[in-house]
Amino acid sequence: MNIPKDILVREYYIDKIKPFINKGLIKVITGQRRVGKSYLLYQIIKELQVDLSNNIIYINKEDIAFSDIRNAQQLYDFIIHNIKKDKNNYVFIDEIQEIQDFATALRSLLLLENTDIYCTGSNAQLLSSDIAGYLSGRYIEITVYSLSYTEFLQFHKLKDSENNLEKYLKFGGMPYLKNLKLKDYIVNEYLKNIYNSIVYRDIVNRYAIRNTLFLEQLVLFLADNIGSLFSAKKISDFLKSQKINIAPNQVQNYAQHLVDAFLVFKVPRYDIAGKRIFEIGEKFYFENLGIRNSLVGYKINDLGKILENAVYNHLLFKGNKVQIGVLGSNEIDFVAEKNGEISYYQVALSIQQEETWKREFGNLAKIKDHYPKYVITKEPWKGNTYKGIKTVGLREFLKT
Repeated sequence: MNIPKDILVREYYIDKIKPFINKGLIKVITGQRRVGKSYLLYQIIKELQVDLSNNIIYINKEDIAFSDIRNAQQLYDFIIHNIKKDKNNYVFIDEIQEIQDFATALRSLLLLENTDIYCTGSNAQLLSSDIAGYLSGRYIEITVYSLSYTEFLQFHKLKDSENNLEKYLKFGGMPYLKNLKLKDYIVNEYLKNIYNSIVYRDIVNRYAIRNTLFLEQLVLFLADNIGSLFSAKKISDFLKSQKINIAPNQVQNYAQHLVDAFLVFKVPRYDIAGKRIFEIGEKFYFENLGIRNSLVGYKINDLGKILENAVYNHLLFKGNKVQIGVLGSNEIDFVAEKNGEISYYQVALSIQQEETWKREFGNLAKIKDHYPKYVITKEPWKGNTYKGIKTVGLREFLKT
């Protein structure tokens, strides 16, 4: 196999994978199309190829050369044929969700000695509860996201500045953009092609969607309403008023398909006082802001939503479980949990207006525990804290 020469190493993910190399666990790398999953495999292969005695078996289901591998038996037979018993074997399967009943093959391959397995997939249901049980906990999942702000600077050879932060918020973090000029019409054309690939290959074809027009309208609705409470019934009722009959459960199904394809994230609401998840009402954020902006534009009146989306994405990238906080009638933008520790975040474009800072700081001040609390703003504040609540500029936050 030919490994591209211009690979930029994403150390954050390599460091996550390294502890599991040569362990009896399948390494499953998930994420949206074109966020760099294949290149992560290349990086691992490149490191393993240093030892010439290692045997690399590589399957890419987007390559016509592997079109004959369509089901579990064919996958198993191909790998068995290429195994070398006197060597350490490393199996890499790119876009494994294209292989029917792949979990059956993986379960058998786990029984082989001197065989280490890595695979990628562009669907969140790759490891459904059934498959997870079938593999008996013998896997580790690593989700790859679009470039973080610091990775964006590294890939594009840019310095940290307000102007380059603006580019990041506008164009997003698709790794391949490093090969293109960061011009609106060039980037938008590329990102729209990725969007079409996600919608039609990962959603319409996979789930046999008939109402593609509504699916695309739903994406546009979510893009226009980042961070707003989502109600399938309200959308259904609105469409009925427009003489379009879509049942609420179908709206929910379509929204879930978008989530499963990693196009958007669905974020539940969490009752901070009652320590429970609300069963209804959630918010949606885009995995890639560039794709979002290519669909509905990068408008100044949307900047607050875009900042909120960027903060959410960074919290995910740093390994947090993130929820929307609810405290009585008040809302906390994000409740983040990592390694048993909690932190709270409010996001504001500016805190210069009295009404704004009273709301953002006031909501956080009502939380009675002693976990850290932050207000993140595009206009950083250099003064003291407010009742121990810290103010952090967006650029500084995205560099942590």
